[in-house]
Amino acid sequence: MKFLRFLLLLLVARPIARFLTGADVTGRKLLPLKGPAIVAANHNSHIDTLLLLTIFPSRAMLRIRPAAASDYFLKDPVIGWFSRNLIGIVPVARDRVGTGEDILAPAREALAAGDIIVVFPEGTRGDASDEMARLKSGVARLAEAFPDAPVTPVWIQGAGRVLPKGEHIPVPMNCAVLVGEPLHWEGHRTAFMDGLRESLLALKAQAPPLRWG
Repeated sequence: MKFLRFLLLLLVARPIARFLTGADVTGRKLLPLKGPAIVAANHNSHIDTLLLLTIFPSRAMLRIRPAAASDYFLKDPVIGWFSRNLIGIVPVARDRVGTGEDILAPAREALAAGDIIVVFPEGTRGDASDEMARLKSGVARLAEAFPDAPVTPVWIQGAGRVLPKGEHIPVPMNCAVLVGEPLHWEGHRTAFMDGLRESLLALKAQAPPLRWG
């Protein structure tokens, strides 16, 4: 199954991502190549996940595990099998928030196994405006649990226009992916979240104007 996933990402997902986004990646050398590590990105489209799965070097691909809402990706058995086994999602049960269930347990297990977890701290997709919503603290809880794991901020510019929320047919457009210097847990959730937000906004400010593909 791992080999099948590798072929899917390398031979199918990567060419599709390049065709749809023509993504220019700035700071690629800052991406983690082994885990445990966390990548924290803004989120305006399902294209975000596709992009982040395919901008890493081939040798790191099988370690990339996107955190994804189980109520969305696992509700259909076929899509659920595809999401777990080929996309490699780490399921997050958003509908169990407030029940006392540890919804971050699968992410912690993946980090403990040496994976690179991709998280979207906004919690859900925004609109095509690239405005960033309030960040949720789950990423800080993961960083606290794995204080040696780097947390790499990534800003994705334009994916929300390639495939806006609620749409099903993508429109090719040149996007940009900007990778920032990794953050590290220093003992305080509020300070960590403030630092992550500042890093993401600083990357956004550096993003080039959008161009049609």
